Amino acid sequence: MITIAGCSTGNPVAHVPAAVQPEPEPVSERVSERPGNPRGSVFIVEYHRIAKEEARWDRSVNRFKKDLERLHAMGFRPVKFGDFLTNKMNLPPGASPVIFTFDDSDPSQFRIREDGSIDPDCAIGIWKAFSEKHPDFPIRATFYVLPPVPWGQKQHLDKKLTLLKEWDCELGSHTMTHRSLAKLSDAEVKKELADSKRLVEGYGFACETLALPYGIAPKNERLIHDSGYKAALLVGANPSDPPTANRFNRLRVPRIQSIEGDFGITYWLDQVEAGKVQPYVEP
Repeated sequence: MITIAGCSTGNPVAHVPAAVQPEPEPVSERVSERPGNPRGSVFIVEYHRIAKEEARWDRSVNRFKKDLERLHAMGFRPVKFGDFLTNKMNLPPGASPVIFTFDDSDPSQFRIREDGSIDPDCAIGIWKAFSEKHPDFPIRATFYVLPPVPWGQKQHLDKKLTLLKEWDCELGSHTMTHRSLAKLSDAEVKKELADSKRLVEGYGFACETLALPYGIAPKNERLIHDSGYKAALLVGANPSDPPTANRFNRLRVPRIQSIEGDFGITYWLDQVEAGKVQPYVEP
């Protein structure tokens, strides 16, 4: 209710209640105790198949689960490769980015069962269960696909693509035939890159990045940029510089393979814990 009060001049003055101040924005809890380090190394991890047993190009179900657990516990949070390139990773304070990449569109990455549910032992099924327990570690990855049908199961392709869009994932090119681009003519390289780009865009995704087959670039690297790609990924074997670094080369971005032993994912996470590698950390 507005009241009328007298003042020294005798003129009536309306007394208006003070405006309610908006609540301050909540401060995000710091993910790790590491100090901010926007110049640190970035983990771009590379997966192919998820299998019962570990092999050269297979990550076992158990070890993939442990990868997720360890990355989360160490303060890593998933971001898309495209967001990394633009340096718009939207990380909470104290978090380090990890970019998940999956090559070859193997069925073990994303499988639908006969009842329409996601196979709990495929990469997406494992990650979905983990993210339900840890909502701050959502499914967010970049898949480098091959024809004819990514992840097999043509009857479920639309469902898979719809889910990947809902989860804010990306698709990229792995060429059409997975041949070494260095062994092809310029005309053949152009066709591989153009046809693959058209394939991915036909699935309703932008196709802006390329995972080089075998990590080998064409003799004329300019063809990558000229074909409409913003970056190209290698195969292994170390963390990447951040995109703001002077020596960052968008056409030769390194990845960490999901293997045990020297220069695999466990090796590099051990290096972080030992203080021998300083990762990128959101201030």
